Formats: sequence, structure tokens, C-alpha cells
Amino acid sequence: MPSPKLVPLVLSDAERASLEALSRKRTASQSLAERARVVLACAEEGGVAPLTRVAERTGLSRESVRKWRVRFTERRMDGLGDAPRPGAARKITDEQVEVLVTRTLTEKGRGQDSHWSTRSMAAETGLSQSSVSRIWRAFGLKPHVVETWKLSTDPEFIGKVRDVVGLYMSPPEHALVLCVDEKSQIQALDRTAPILPMLPTTPARMTHDYVRNGTTSLFAAYDLASGSVIAQPYRRHRHQEFLRFLKLIDAAVPKDLDLHLVLDNYATHKTPAIKDWLVKHPRFHLHFTPTSSSWLNLVERWFAELTNRKLRRSAHRTVTELETDIRKWINEWNTAPKPFVWTKSADEILETLAAYCQRIIDSGH
Repeated sequence: MPSPKLVPLVLSDAERASLEALSRKRTASQSLAERARVVLACAEEGGVAPLTRVAERTGLSRESVRKWRVRFTERRMDGLGDAPRPGAARKITDEQVEVLVTRTLTEKGRGQDSHWSTRSMAAETGLSQSSVSRIWRAFGLKPHVVETWKLSTDPEFIGKVRDVVGLYMSPPEHALVLCVDEKSQIQALDRTAPILPMLPTTPARMTHDYVRNGTTSLFAAYDLASGSVIAQPYRRHRHQEFLRFLKLIDAAVPKDLDLHLVLDNYATHKTPAIKDWLVKHPRFHLHFTPTSSSWLNLVERWFAELTNRKLRRSAHRTVTELETDIRKWINEWNTAPKPFVWTKSADEILETLAAYCQRIIDSGH
């Protein structure tokens, strides 16, 4: 049976303004913001936007879209709230929840504290610590957690993103794409006491302090197609070492293949000696990532594997021992290499960054 014809959903200017504000309000319940976006989408196309199309845009099921469309048609703005549930009456009002959420989002903490804790917020609002914790979980708030971020200020950011991602998504024929970087200052650390092995009910244990026995730097070229790695440790981190590594790559890769190297903007990659050598070896093509955008270089993902699976829990008495251990791990990796697959297009990356920048602007900071 075909769906019944939709009754046009017409919004007044006041309703549209309220719905748009609700959909953007940072202190609003995400469910209310989602319902507001559903109603706004349903009001498009003369108020008869197809439910299936609205469902695709909002990420909800067709039945959920129909439900909130009907609820709004019958009760207007009041229809977007949750229906009363059976059980004991709520002791915490919506106003108290809004005050708590707003203070969490807009204030750093109590007194000179850097952030709120459940105890300090409970003391400020008069609610119990468990109630504060429950409300924070419901709104996905974690005042104790801070994540780092940085936006590139490279004036050629867009062009470089398209260049590098284009290599990943559509590698050139008769060529290798190598993601190249250096992991510098790898420390040969030895614990001040032997590491105690894992036992039933007891994890492995190591001392919190350690002895530094020197450092090395690892130059690595990650093959996008196969996942194999060309790598070499050097005690220093200069353009001389980088030139030696380029010669190592040149010797390791068949001469009939062009080489496209994805690199960062480190000064050692652009010295006159490097440029002169590249002129004499035209099969090398360098592609630079934007500044402050190491996430674009897939070799960083491989460095994370090396750190997590080898370096973080190892102990080495000398730099030579460290370098030998790294070589063994790399040789083992290359017996069954794992290629990492890049999935996001340049347009998707740029759209995500644009949306994030808009959030920063809208936040008022």
C-alpha cells in the first residue's frame, strides 16, 4: 500500500527561529536538537519533504521521522519533549539540569580549580555526587578529559591535502608511493630493576624509574601498496643522514619504477645538497604535507605500531642493543606486512575541517 499523502507542515517565523536555535544550542539535550532538525527538514519542499529523504539526512529511521513529524503537527513545540514515564516522580527538575550543564560548559571549575569534579559540582549545585555523574554521562560531558588539536596555518593547505590524498586514493602507475619520515630521539631505556613477569591474577610489573643509555633516530619509508618498510637507524638527525637514506631507497627499489615520497616540511628535507641530489635522480618526486599535519603521513601510523608493539615495554642497556632490537622487529614486520588503507577523500577531509572551524566560531571563543 502506498503511504498516505503528507499534510503540509508549515512553520511560523517564531517556531522556525525556536527550532533553529534549539538545533544549535550547545546546552540542549542532543535528542531535542535532533528532533528540531527533523522538524526543520520535514518543513522543506513546501512542508511535504518525503520521510525517507528526511531519514537519510538526519540518520534516523523513517518511523522515527514520522513519529516526530506527527507529534509536532499535533502539539507543536510541546510535542518535542519526552512523554511522562511511569514510576516515581523526578526529584531533579529540568531547570536544575540546565543550570548544571550550562555551568559545566561555561565555567572552568570551583574557585581556582582548572576543571569541575563531581564533588565540587555537587557542592555548588546542591545535588548529590551520583546525580551529577549521571547527568554528565547522559550529556556526554567529561570535564576531566582534555584532547589536543591544532589547525594548520599553511597557506597551501588545500592544495597539499589534495596532492597527498590523491596519491593515496589513486597511486600513479609504474611507481611506488613511499611515506617517509624520521622517528627521532628514540631512547635506549633500562629499568632500575628487572621486569617481573606476568602471573595468574598479576600483571607484568616494572619500575617507574629508568636509566637513559642514549638515543637513536629511525628513518623509515612505508610502501603504500604492500605495507613493507625500508628503514635505517642513524645516531644523528641531519640532512647528511637523510641523503644517505635517500640513497638506500634508490638502491632498494628497482630502477624502472618512479618514486613518489610523502614528506613533512622538516628543514633537512630541503637543503641545497638534497635538492642537488634530487636533480640528478629525476625518478624521485617529493610531495610535502601541510605544516602541522603529520596525520596525513601514513608512516606515522606505522610508527605507532612500532611504539605500541615494541618500544613502549622494552628495556635496552645500549643504543646498539636498541637498534638491533628495532631491526629484528622490522624484519619480522616485513615477512607479513600490513598495508594501511586510506579511505577519506580530500573533499571529505576539507568538509570536516570546515565544520570544525564553524564550531569554533559558533562557540564564541
